[in-house]
Amino acid sequence: MLHVDPILAATSAPPPFTIGAVLTETRLDSWLALGLVLAAGLYLYGVHRLRLRGDRWPVARTVFFLGPGLGGIALVTLSGLHAYDTTLLSVHMIQHMVLSMVSPIFLALGAPMTLALRTLPVGPRKRLLAIVHSRVARVYSFPLVAFAIFVVNPFALYFSDLYRFTLEHAWAHELVHAHFIMTGCVFFWPLLGLDPLPGRWPYPARALLMLLSVPFHTVLGLTIMQSTTLFGGDWYPSLNLGWADPKADQVLAGGILWAGGEFVSVTMLAVLVVQWVKQSEREARRVDRELDRQEARERAADAAPA
Repeated sequence: MLHVDPILAATSAPPPFTIGAVLTETRLDSWLALGLVLAAGLYLYGVHRLRLRGDRWPVARTVFFLGPGLGGIALVTLSGLHAYDTTLLSVHMIQHMVLSMVSPIFLALGAPMTLALRTLPVGPRKRLLAIVHSRVARVYSFPLVAFAIFVVNPFALYFSDLYRFTLEHAWAHELVHAHFIMTGCVFFWPLLGLDPLPGRWPYPARALLMLLSVPFHTVLGLTIMQSTTLFGGDWYPSLNLGWADPKADQVLAGGILWAGGEFVSVTMLAVLVVQWVKQSEREARRVDRELDRQEARERAADAAPA
C-alpha cells in the first residue's frame, strides 16, 4: 500500500474548513469549468435561436438546466469545496450526492436534447437521432441497466482500492467526478427526463424503480457510518489535520449519504408522480377532444340529407 508523506501532506493541506475557506479557495482554471461554460453557452444559443423564429421555450427548463443543473456541478467542483474533496470524506460525499443525484435530475428536466433537435440543422439533427436510437443508447437507457449501474458503482468505488487510487491521483479524482455525473444522467434521464428516449417505461414502473433505489442509499450510508475501517486506508490520518477527526468525518459522510439519498429519492418520487398526473390529464383532454370530434361527425352525418 502506498503511504502519504506526512511533511508533504501537511504543506499541501488546506486551512480549516469554513464558509470563508470555501469562498477563498474557488478556482476557475479546470477543464470542467470550460465544459460548463460551453454547455451553458450552447443551451442559451439554442433558446435564442428558438425565440428568433418565434417559438416558445419554457423558462423553467432553462432555469433548471443552468441553475441546479450546471450550477450545482460548478458549486461542488469549482468553489472552495474542491480544495477539501481529498481532505474530508464528508465533502467528497457532498460532491457525490450533487454530481450523481441532484444535478443530473435538473439537467434532465432542462430537456437539452429536445432543444437540440428543435434548433440543429437537418444533418446534425439526423446524426443526433441516430445516436439516440442506437443500440448502445437503448441498452444504457434501459431502466434496469441504468439502475444496476447507479446502485453498484458506489459500492465498487468505496469498498475497493479504487477510492484510495483516486485520492492519490488528481486525474482519477476528476474522472470520478465525470463518472458520477454520467451515472446520474443514465439513471434519472429515462425516469424523469423530458427528452425523447427509446423504450421509456410507463410511470408506474418508473415510480417502482425509484422506490427500489431508496434502500441502497440507506444501506451504503449506514455501512459507511458503522465501518471500523477508514476509507482510503491511512490517507486521511496521514494528513495530520489538527482540526479534523477522520473517524468522525467518516461517520458524518455516511450520514450525509443516508439522509441526502433518502431526501432526494423521495422528492424525485413526488416529481415523478406530478409528471404522471399531468400526463394523465393531457391524455384525458386528448380523449375528450377525440370524442367531441367523433360526436360532431356523427351529428353532421345525421343532419345530412339522405
